[in-house]
Amino acid sequence: MVTLRTPDIKPYLVTRGLIPENQEHPIHFISSAITPEYYFFRRNHFSYPVLSEQSFLLSIGGEVQRPLTFHYQDLLRMPSKEFAVVLECSGNNRAHFRPKVFGEQWEGGAVSQGVWRGVALRDLLKFTGLNAAAKEIVFEGHDSGKRTDIEGEFVFARSLTLDKALHPDTIIAYALNGRPIPYKQGYPLRLVVPQWYAMASVKWLRRITVIDTHFNGPFQEIDYVYYPEKDSDEGKTPVTTIHVNSIIQQPLNRNVLDTGMHQLYGMAWSGTGFITTVEISVDGGENWNRAAIQPVPGNPYGWTFWNYTWVVTQKGEYTIMSRAADSSGSIQPETARWNRKGYGYNAYSTAHVKVE
Repeated sequence: MVTLRTPDIKPYLVTRGLIPENQEHPIHFISSAITPEYYFFRRNHFSYPVLSEQSFLLSIGGEVQRPLTFHYQDLLRMPSKEFAVVLECSGNNRAHFRPKVFGEQWEGGAVSQGVWRGVALRDLLKFTGLNAAAKEIVFEGHDSGKRTDIEGEFVFARSLTLDKALHPDTIIAYALNGRPIPYKQGYPLRLVVPQWYAMASVKWLRRITVIDTHFNGPFQEIDYVYYPEKDSDEGKTPVTTIHVNSIIQQPLNRNVLDTGMHQLYGMAWSGTGFITTVEISVDGGENWNRAAIQPVPGNPYGWTFWNYTWVVTQKGEYTIMSRAADSSGSIQPETARWNRKGYGYNAYSTAHVKVE
């Protein structure tokens, strides 16, 4: 008699593009506090860089008193910091904007949480010193390529203002979840900027330059900017802090359920404070009830899980919604602010279900 073993059933990344590779975390099926490395979302603008011995060197120059180059091993020997951080692509949920916008059509899985370890950037800058003229700090990765809108070859580079760069928890990371950063997440060194959308956390970091003016690279001045008008740049503002947000993991949109008791659950996060409440509506927003939340003490940059018990006795169609609020008073809105590049979507999470 042949006994067949039940096959392992597991979720897979959701492909949004291959060249460059862009993959979504299967967030509706992963409920671990720390996202396993394999399931981390992948967002790239160019093909993966080719690493060499030079990839393990990090230079700091520009408006500094003592330009220096640090080796990867130098950072490993320095005092380190470690904390869980939510990294969310600013285009997460872009597919839900109405009117539709162009770009990767992320559905909600361009967000992950990991435990990052590294050296505080401000500790490195103590070695170099800053000149009085210093205004911004530019971070340049090893990845490069062509754009569709401008002629030429570009590296991925972003800047931070001094106050954000010198925040004690802005780190040059070398480990994720207790192991060296995976290649596709920026090995060997990655900038990690808690509470900001993930475009700020430059991967494959190779150079830091302190400048005395505003950085105007294309990934600073063209991309990652909110353009509220369809046909003009009037009112544009930079993309920075993560908006308060939540997601219904289960049930899935368009699920068919039976009558009885159901556990609704999901997660919430914010860049402007810790999550204080999550409310659930099962009637399309007419009435709201508090969900139970599971905050993690001492984890200011992580997400919060929530759950809600729903007892349904009547057959029919239902619209389930979730909305979160944080300690700063920010509340997830019913409608996200439309912008033509599709950044910062954070409208109520919604699941339409049928009960039979």
